[in-house]
Amino acid sequence: MRKNITYYWFSFLFFFFVVQLTIAQQTERFYLSGDGVKKKVQWEFFCTAGSNSNKWTTITVPSCWELQGFGKYDYGFAKDSIRGKEQGFYKYYFEVPLQWKNKSINIVFEGVMTDAEVKINGKPAGAIHQGAYYTFKYDISKLLLPGTKNLLEVKCDKHSSNPSVNDAERKADFWIFGGIFRPVYLEILPETHITQIAVHATADGIFKAAVSTNYPELNKQVTVKIYDAKGKLFSAENSVATNPKFYDAFIFGKNCKSPQLWNPENPYLYTAVFSITVNGKIVHTESQKFGFRTIQVKKRDGIYLNGVKLKFKGVNRSPFRPETGRTLTKQQSIEDVLLIKEMNMNAVRCSHYPPDGHFLDACDSLGLLVIDELAGWHGYYNTVTGIKLIKEMMATDANHPSIILWANGNEGGHNLQLDKEIWEEDYQGRTVIHPWELWEGIETQHYREYNYGIGNYENGHEIIMPTEFLHGQFDGGHGAGLEDYWEKMWNDPQHAGGFLWDFSDQAIVRKDKKDSLDTDKFRAADGIVGPHHEKEGSFFAIKEIWSPVHLITRQIPYEFDGSIELENRYLFTNTKTCSFRYTLKTIGNFNSQISGSIPSPDLLPLQKGKIKIALPKKWYDWDVLDIEIKDPSGKNILTKSFAITSPAKYAKSIALEEGYSRPTLQETDAVFILKANTTEIAIDKKTGLLVSVKNELGEIPFHHGPVLQEGKNNFQDFAIEQNEKSISIVSKFDKKSAYNTLAWTIYPTGIVKMEMQYFPESYFTNFVGVNFSFPENKLEGVDYFGNGPYRVWKNRLSGGTLDVWHKKYNTTETGESWNYPEFKGYYSKMYWCKFLAGKQSFLVATETEDLFLRLFTPAWKTDQWHNYEPLFPNGDISFMQAIPSIGSKTQRNETTGPMGMKNIFYDYEKDPARALQIILYFNFNN
Repeated sequence: MRKNITYYWFSFLFFFFVVQLTIAQQTERFYLSGDGVKKKVQWEFFCTAGSNSNKWTTITVPSCWELQGFGKYDYGFAKDSIRGKEQGFYKYYFEVPLQWKNKSINIVFEGVMTDAEVKINGKPAGAIHQGAYYTFKYDISKLLLPGTKNLLEVKCDKHSSNPSVNDAERKADFWIFGGIFRPVYLEILPETHITQIAVHATADGIFKAAVSTNYPELNKQVTVKIYDAKGKLFSAENSVATNPKFYDAFIFGKNCKSPQLWNPENPYLYTAVFSITVNGKIVHTESQKFGFRTIQVKKRDGIYLNGVKLKFKGVNRSPFRPETGRTLTKQQSIEDVLLIKEMNMNAVRCSHYPPDGHFLDACDSLGLLVIDELAGWHGYYNTVTGIKLIKEMMATDANHPSIILWANGNEGGHNLQLDKEIWEEDYQGRTVIHPWELWEGIETQHYREYNYGIGNYENGHEIIMPTEFLHGQFDGGHGAGLEDYWEKMWNDPQHAGGFLWDFSDQAIVRKDKKDSLDTDKFRAADGIVGPHHEKEGSFFAIKEIWSPVHLITRQIPYEFDGSIELENRYLFTNTKTCSFRYTLKTIGNFNSQISGSIPSPDLLPLQKGKIKIALPKKWYDWDVLDIEIKDPSGKNILTKSFAITSPAKYAKSIALEEGYSRPTLQETDAVFILKANTTEIAIDKKTGLLVSVKNELGEIPFHHGPVLQEGKNNFQDFAIEQNEKSISIVSKFDKKSAYNTLAWTIYPTGIVKMEMQYFPESYFTNFVGVNFSFPENKLEGVDYFGNGPYRVWKNRLSGGTLDVWHKKYNTTETGESWNYPEFKGYYSKMYWCKFLAGKQSFLVATETEDLFLRLFTPAWKTDQWHNYEPLFPNGDISFMQAIPSIGSKTQRNETTGPMGMKNIFYDYEKDPARALQIILYFNFNN
């Protein structure tokens, strides 16, 4: 027993010694600020202008000082009277242990907006750094006082003294902040150490690396070991010789057999561990995660990853949170990547500057293709400044396998002299693009209309990849029009996909406005999600449209055998690794459901095939079939509803109840009064419109309908038809003057039926349907059976599921407030709806398939070009057979594709057999 204890104790001491030795050989970090996770550190702070200025106090670092209550809130277009005067002075005391005396110590700033002058113990650490979004460092080994307190001072200018930095970073369509907004730390290194690593690993297994050290002339050896994702040694160490032509570096070249390749659907990462050995002793070790993958841009063809032509399903993303601005934690970066992938996206453009390192780490490990961007909106850095910042960007970003392309600025903010610098600094030699330009064979032009077809675009010869399209201000763009665009992109071999503008609404918490959220007059409300990642309707539309498993079958046929056609739109994944499940649901007083798994089809990427459901007996007695698909990790990628029952089945059932007395009819000079059970309705004798509704609890203020939208209310010559069980008021058809007809019927139950046959007034029309009046302030909400819970537009019908939804009344308007889902608007595939108004509640059901429910008219803003102007019919509540599409900030609705065009109906002859029909049932007894 004693022997075993001694053995284990000796093993523990040996393990502890090895661990400590390994730690001593590695680079250490000592954070002076918060560490980008949760830790917060207070520094002394003095702001020279704006709120809380001209006094020493404290501030959290990292942070944007405006969101800590200092300075002035600035949007990029603001004419700022304080501009050039707003500065921040920081002080922080820290201790340096004596054991660091012979170490090399750098102070590292991951991001400071915008000019930073750094001093250690009163002495300059180096030249003033200009440029906000880049990691920079100073060797402060000789400035530190080991064993005692040291003083760090930073002077930060919100606006740069370098005009080109302001042009690239400050004059832009986004919020402008000041401060040390990313972490600050000390980097403690051995006296001899690695200074830079560049890795290039390709799909054929070739691993290359260039490793720089701080003493190129010292006799030493550099080795590398490669480990797989489980920590198992994948490739043995390899000694190399120096090559002074590149980084004064050690160059590695290895042929690794059968590596797992990195792609966004299977983001497999390896780790390379580099070590410096001097006189047989390891003096420094650095590790670098990487992926084996090959990127090729084949002009007049496409962009390839590992030999597979890519289709980018992308979004533009700026790091942002309302309370902290551009200061984000690692967890928040992970949340952003997961949310982007939840929409079935595979790509992100870092607009308009390089992101936090932890965001790129998340893209590497979770799987997103990345366009990394040198900062610039419509302006750009001068060449001298740009070269310095490119080197800093490459030092932190270049090894990330997720980065597929580099972007040199944005929308005219391109310094052409920097293209070569980006390419030469990148060990992997990735292509540089110019967003909004045709460059390097890639046409990236922004916000092109669907049918834009001149030379260099759709009918041209270049690769098409808009780096911004379908601008999503308010509720236009994003999902509206995407289905048309995507089908064109998917099927056109010249299209490489595109990037939506943009990910999230950027609203800041205003300390000077009672902590309210401000998007600067809605200029920053361009997101698919709200400031706190509230999901708007487009989120779910995008998820369905960009599902990597595309269901071709649109509806359940009468002779359904359980087969549903689909297409595998993954680029690297076989659908046999996905899981499929069906659910049959009944909707009514006794909701019930059954579920079962579906065998996964064996389909390679781009193949089409079928799934086959083992249907239970009498499956047709159920109301809805849901198909749910999950990816290999178990994440839901699509839930699609198919209607089994028809609206007529439910609507007719509520009118056929028996056991009540016979209906009665009264007439006055102006109205027909129909009574049954506890319901009484009055119908105008001349117009046929509903004048009033009453039940035993009093009047229900639902009236003045049906009023045809985009049609004539030419109902004439009403006749009375009655039998034992019903009374009807029916208009007469006349081909010339009364071609629209209307009939009202009341049953013994008190159920009222409205049946209308009609012809739209115009060949091209925005609306088709009928309106009623109901006071908005009386409605508390609705319960309805239909697609939901989000509203729709003609060019954004995807994203809903067929179920019973409860919607509480709200006045939310997309991008102006974020209590989603919005209440007001259009809803598709209505079966029935119960209008909740206390004692005045009532239910409406329909026999008409594909009927849209319209709830009131939202208050909405427009853009400066009046592209975004959503249309709503008259009245308050409508039942529509056609609804309008919606535009975006940059496009009118009709330029987003066929679904964005007006509705087309044809019948010049007014043939009753070709008339449209709406049948509604009203239950006013609820």
